[in-house]
Amino acid sequence: QLVAYEVKRMRAEEGNKQKILRHIRELAEKLYKNENPYPAVTMHTVKKPKEGHHLRVQQKPFPRLDEGLVQWIIDQATAKLQTAPPAVKAEVKCMVPSGPPIAAIMERNGNAMANSARRLEVVRNCISYVFENKMLEAKKLFPAVLRAMKGRAARQCLTQELNLHVQQNRAVLDHQQFDFVIRMMNCCLQDCTAMDEHGIAAALLPLVTAFCRVSPSGSSFPTFCWVSPS
Repeated sequence: QLVAYEVKRMRAEEGNKQKILRHIRELAEKLYKNENPYPAVTMHTVKKPKEGHHLRVQQKPFPRLDEGLVQWIIDQATAKLQTAPPAVKAEVKCMVPSGPPIAAIMERNGNAMANSARRLEVVRNCISYVFENKMLEAKKLFPAVLRAMKGRAARQCLTQELNLHVQQNRAVLDHQQFDFVIRMMNCCLQDCTAMDEHGIAAALLPLVTAFCRVSPSGSSFPTFCWVSPS
């Protein structure tokens, strides 16, 4: 219903905080009434008597109860329960129009999508600079790459780019290149969630042993990176 009816209203309210807050309150009331169709029943509590109350002299005797009156009250309550509406709100089906096209709604998320694309481009550029040994440019982009690892798309992009360079036989690195690659992989693994365990983390495992660095004698040897459980 929001998509169908409220898009124009939300656009008109942009920039006016008071209208936005009023609209949010109206939505909150609708959602609350939808989840709580019946008002809460007031529970009457009986206060606990104080200590030593039975020792007081001014004690009023408890009145005798009329058995017929008590039974009449019980019968009245039972009759009301039998005619009471069901506790669960009956589902009312209704047809909601499709509303504006999806493009009109998604254009508001255009900035977020553009930001995501820019992050992926930064990751690709930084990896390219590292393997092209342009370390000054790579250092400028490196902090942004580490921040981008919080997003799943950036972690996937890192894995794909590193795997591509391994396939191109570009896995032998000097010390500085190797340090940059290992730090990016380590940050990626630390930011992985349980959803990435069988995807990104599993794809990074063979890459951990694929990259080598050149020793002073000219030979290459692999070095492993370790990630703490945290």
